[in-house]
Amino acid sequence: MDGRSTDGRGAGGQSVGGRSAADVVAQAYGALLAAVAGVDEEASWAPTGCTGWAVRDLVFHLVMDAQRGLVALHTPAPGPADRDAAGYWADWRPGTRGAANGRRFVRVASSMFLLFGQLRGLYEETARAVVHAGSTADPADLVGTQGHVLSTADLLATLAVEATIHHLDLVAHLPEAPGPSAAGLAAVRTTLDGLLGRPVPLEWDDAHYARAATGRAPLTAAERAALGPDADRLPLLG
Repeated sequence: MDGRSTDGRGAGGQSVGGRSAADVVAQAYGALLAAVAGVDEEASWAPTGCTGWAVRDLVFHLVMDAQRGLVALHTPAPGPADRDAAGYWADWRPGTRGAANGRRFVRVASSMFLLFGQLRGLYEETARAVVHAGSTADPADLVGTQGHVLSTADLLATLAVEATIHHLDLVAHLPEAPGPSAAGLAAVRTTLDGLLGRPVPLEWDDAHYARAATGRAPLTAAERAALGPDADRLPLLG
């Protein structure tokens, strides 16, 4: 055995840097809401770090993930948990047919919003509802989402990670927009280290680690050498 979790129950998501998962989500979502609030109609057509998606497409995807979180927080599930905050992502590696279909669906569905303000408003109200629901939930409760069972704390960690990675995508071509929260970036690092099976052996800052380990930033030859065989396992998630 090499120490890596094979069933998704090895990393845990109860806290990040001493912060509760609910607090991490509140900070990650709060930072993302601030960034989205500054996007006007023209900027909504800017490209993002997600292939084929403009800002408005990405915001629609964020609505969907916030809805996932809101539903899951109100979907009690019998145990045991079969995923933790890191293992959840095993089903969401890039390059799969499901990923391609999801990319196409978002492009089509987001186009139904005539004005970006409508989409922005939907995201704002849904994200705030998730933050409130997370703050009142018992972190030890088990909930169901996308065919798996997680603790509420681990679910909230997945929401913070998704929001933070996509926050980096959102601001990729919006240099004046505020960036992600430190708590959200720390949650991403914890998740990526969990998927890698060890702390990454490179002095990457949190934002670059997020981009490199998700396929958004190419690896240099020196980085590949430092990672060794693990370099071929990247991207760790989409």
